[in-house]
Amino acid sequence: MTRKDRGCHALSLLLLMLVAPAAAAAEPAKVDAANTAWMLTSSLLVLFMTLPGLALFYAGLVRSRNVLSVLMQCFAITCVVTLAWVVVVYSIAFGDGGASNAWYGGFAKSFLSGLDLKAVRPGTTIPETVFSMFQLTFAIITPALVLGAYAERVRFSGMLVFSLLWLIFVYAPIAHWVWGDGWLGKMGIMDFAGGTVVHLNAGVAALVCALVLGSRKGFPETQMAPHNMTMTVTGAAMLWVGWFGFNAGSALAADGAAGMAMLVTHIGAATGAFAWMMCEWVRFGKPSALGIVTGMVAGLGTITPASGFVGPMGALIIGGTAGIVCFLATNHMKRVLKVDDSLDVFPVHGVGGLIGTMLTGVLASTAFGGVGYPEKMTMGSQVLVQFWGVLATALWSGVLTWILLKLTIALVGMRVDPEEENEGLDTALHNEKGYDL
Repeated sequence: MTRKDRGCHALSLLLLMLVAPAAAAAEPAKVDAANTAWMLTSSLLVLFMTLPGLALFYAGLVRSRNVLSVLMQCFAITCVVTLAWVVVVYSIAFGDGGASNAWYGGFAKSFLSGLDLKAVRPGTTIPETVFSMFQLTFAIITPALVLGAYAERVRFSGMLVFSLLWLIFVYAPIAHWVWGDGWLGKMGIMDFAGGTVVHLNAGVAALVCALVLGSRKGFPETQMAPHNMTMTVTGAAMLWVGWFGFNAGSALAADGAAGMAMLVTHIGAATGAFAWMMCEWVRFGKPSALGIVTGMVAGLGTITPASGFVGPMGALIIGGTAGIVCFLATNHMKRVLKVDDSLDVFPVHGVGGLIGTMLTGVLASTAFGGVGYPEKMTMGSQVLVQFWGVLATALWSGVLTWILLKLTIALVGMRVDPEEENEGLDTALHNEKGYDL
């Protein structure tokens, strides 16, 4: 090789070294087919939780004259939330809000602007369309959970207006705070799949709804037993299966974190169900189908924030705690406080979300088989962050829910007339019957 050739070769190498970093930086993120396939599956599983899972679970728990109204509400919420998500809610929850990004995501992604075939969600290897669809299913089930608190006594129009307002002004901001690079996320809160965003949020809103709207006619003197436990158990089984997408899907990848999340989710559900069943057996002398499925839901809701951070030992502790504490909370609300949270949303989801979020700060420790804490965080500092997340979520949800309820009552009304409540919402509001035997 001549001196001239060596000089050209050296110059070429120098140019390549200068250009390569810029080319690498400009290279767009690539979609991983396996991760995308898992997230598509998870999205279907979480939607399956609402339709038909939660719809059947709730519908079996009400009296026969209101079964269609609950099914109708779950379907309608799915439609309304989807439309609102496209128009503005996704942008508020997961957009880049610029200077205000700590509090809300802004409106740049309204009407899903920028979500095309090539868009990859930052920080992931999945298309943003898939990420948006996955998060949409969370947004659907959260207000659907709330309706369990006021079942059998609300106007359909009032339910629609309230659910829409609640989604925009309560759910979307909290989702951004925790998952959308908001202020709680930057503090380091550990909420893998929705202990604060979904369960505590829905539970507190449910409690406010029950207090503001008042009890069903005849409560607590009149027996209001579930009309179809077969339907409820069927829905509960669907919730159990769908929850694997809810928690394991929140890893946003088909990896070890998703595998552990799936494992601890199942352990939490089984432990919660068994603990509730045993409490009921000891307290009342007989275990019930209603008790075991409610304990399962309590276990699932409580393990949700911890699912990506704790190991099997943590799942056993969380599930067992959920089954016992949520059982006591449910009985206390109904028998002592006389609060008519129709389908026990607050004592199951609200209390469960609180317990799970706080225990995550403890059981994420490697001493319990967890993943450990972020850099510079200790158990004490992490528990403090979890506490601030719980407090902020409860305050925002409680105050805003009260305001939005009052606004909805003023605009369209919420409570049905006593005559309509006696007749049943299926006939009074929808001119249909669930059963014509």
